[in-house]
Amino acid sequence: MSPSAPAPSESDKAPNRKVQDRRLESAQAPDTGRERIGRLIEVDRLLGYLAGPQRQEFAYPGASYVKLHFGKLTMLPGDYVTVSNPAGTESYRYESDADGRWAMSITGDTAIVEVHRKVNPLGLGDVLGGLSVGVDRVARGDERRKAPAGPGREESVCGTDTSTDAVCYQSKDPVAYTKSKAIARLLINGTELCTGWRVGAKNRMITNNHCLTTSAEAYDTEVWFNYQCAKCGGFDVFKPTKVWGDQVLATDKTYDYTLFTVDGFESVQKFGYLTLDTARPKKGQQLYVPQHPAGEPARIAGSQGEAAGNCEVDNPDYTGYAPRSDVSYFCDTAGGSSGSPVISRATNKVVALHHFGGCPNSGVRGDLLAGRLRTYL
Repeated sequence: MSPSAPAPSESDKAPNRKVQDRRLESAQAPDTGRERIGRLIEVDRLLGYLAGPQRQEFAYPGASYVKLHFGKLTMLPGDYVTVSNPAGTESYRYESDADGRWAMSITGDTAIVEVHRKVNPLGLGDVLGGLSVGVDRVARGDERRKAPAGPGREESVCGTDTSTDAVCYQSKDPVAYTKSKAIARLLINGTELCTGWRVGAKNRMITNNHCLTTSAEAYDTEVWFNYQCAKCGGFDVFKPTKVWGDQVLATDKTYDYTLFTVDGFESVQKFGYLTLDTARPKKGQQLYVPQHPAGEPARIAGSQGEAAGNCEVDNPDYTGYAPRSDVSYFCDTAGGSSGSPVISRATNKVVALHHFGGCPNSGVRGDLLAGRLRTYL
C-alpha cells in the first residue's frame, strides 16, 4: 500500500451575569484509539463592542488546562482578542480569521478573554453594534497520573511500571534524555491525546494514523514540546512550547503513520530531532521509549542496564495490521503513548513507531517507515 497524501485543508464566571454551562451530549467521542483527557462544555458567552463586558474569565477549579472555541469573532481591522492566564505569562493573540476555530489551550484552571480595540471612529455606531466575540465551547483538562492500562490492543504496562520522568535520565543517561526532547504531547480536538516526534531536520512530525489523518485534524491539534517535570519525581513542570499542527503530508492506515508539519516550526527547532533506523531490528536489541503516557509530562521506559527481557526487541517479525510489519517488546506504555518513538540503545535511532499494547506491545518497523517516507524527509 502506498502512502496517501490528502490535499491540505485548512470559573466559568461572567461579571454581573450567571451563565449555565451544559456538557455536550456528544462529549463521549467514538473509540478512535486516542486517550481521552478532558471534557467538552457548551457555553454561551458574548463580549460586545458597544455594550457588555470586554473581558471575561473562564474558571474551572482543578482543570489542568482550559481551551476555548470561538463561535463568533467579528471585529474591525486592527482589533484583536487575547486569551491568557491570569498572570499574563501565557498569552495568545487572535484576529478575525480565527472565527470558528479553537484557541490554544491555557495551562491551569483559568483563561481570560479580552477584546482589544482601536479608538472607535465616529459615526460607526450601527456597524459596531453588529460586531462581537462569542465563545460557544470550552474544553477543560481532567488529567490523572498513571491511568490504568486497558485490555487488548491498548498501550500496556507489562508487570511493574519501570518508566520514569525524563528528567531522571538527565545525569545518568544524558543521551536518552537529550533524545527525549524531540517528542511532543499532542492535544487533539481539545480532549484527546497521543504522542508525536520530530523526524529529521526539516519541519516534519510523525504520529499514528489512528491519532490523526487529515490536515483539518492537524490544524486543530496542539503540539507541546518540553512538557516535562522540572525535577525527578516532582510535580512542577516546565512551561511547554505550544505550536499548532499544520499540513498532513502522508498517512497510511496499514502502517499506522501520519507525517505532518507544524505552524511555528522555528520555535521548536531547538528541541532537536530523531532519525529512523534503516536497518532491520534484531531480536534482543535493547530499547528505550520516550513518551507522554496518559498525557503525563515526558517519561522514558527502558532504563540503561535494566533487566533483559523487558525493554528489548522480543520479536522483530511481529504481526501488526500486516504480517511482519511490527516489532514487539515489553517496554511499559499507557494510553496517550500512541505515536511514541521506540529507540535502539545501540544506534539511538528509531526502530519502531509505537502503536499497539497487550504485552507484548508493538510498533511499526522503522526500516519500513524509512523506505516509505524517504522522499518526504
